[in-house]
Amino acid sequence: MEGFIIWNPDPEIFRIGSFAVRWYGLFFALSFFFGYLIMLKFFKKEGVPVKLLDELTTYMIIGTIVGARLGHVFFYEPAWYLAHPLKIFQVWEGGLASHGAAIGIILSLLIFSRVRKKPFFWVIDRIVIVVALSGFLIRMGNLMNSEIYGLPTDLPWGFRFIRSTTPMEGLVPRHPTQIYEGLTYLMIFGFLLWLYFKKEGRPEPGLLFGLFLIFVFGMRFLIEIIKEPQVGFERNMALNMGQLLSIPFILCGLILVYLALRKKRA
Repeated sequence: MEGFIIWNPDPEIFRIGSFAVRWYGLFFALSFFFGYLIMLKFFKKEGVPVKLLDELTTYMIIGTIVGARLGHVFFYEPAWYLAHPLKIFQVWEGGLASHGAAIGIILSLLIFSRVRKKPFFWVIDRIVIVVALSGFLIRMGNLMNSEIYGLPTDLPWGFRFIRSTTPMEGLVPRHPTQIYEGLTYLMIFGFLLWLYFKKEGRPEPGLLFGLFLIFVFGMRFLIEIIKEPQVGFERNMALNMGQLLSIPFILCGLILVYLALRKKRA
């Protein structure tokens, strides 16, 4: 293994006493900031009252954080968190599951659409555009945390994650799967945004949501092949937890796209 990149950034931007601002937290906050600006453009384009966006943002923040955190807790490390329950609330340290976030977002938007009498697919077809961008930013946070990296590689862009889980893992160049996954989400964001404007802000109900599920979780399934297991029990599984959780989302996406296109033809 000749070419590699040494990766050793401090996950903290600065610290004042016991209070620290971390790169992960910054990227997580930026995902909501940029998401709000993009959704504001959608709302103005379609003539929807902006005050509704403020309420939607609250639902999204709660659904994303609670869903992502509980997803990681119960899908990946239930025993450890049940033994250290206060750690569940320390979200800034990392440990958010995208599958849990997806479930949390869907549930929160179902509640929002019911309370505000807005069609569910109208809401979620626009939300998934900004969620794809959020996925990119969060994976950059994972990169700064030196976590969720890949298997060993001899490719010239392999990263030596000095702050990895164990010192031995940091000695070997690995696939920077955070970058692979992040760039994939960024491209999906660009495609969905382009498709939204191509259809003049009136995509077939469920189409963007379905495409999001297919592309995001389809790529997640593939990237998991070269990703280091996040928890020990995954080493004995033919498909890891990330892959198993991706399958139902991909199937739902295929059904949604089929129904949206069939309705268009009809």
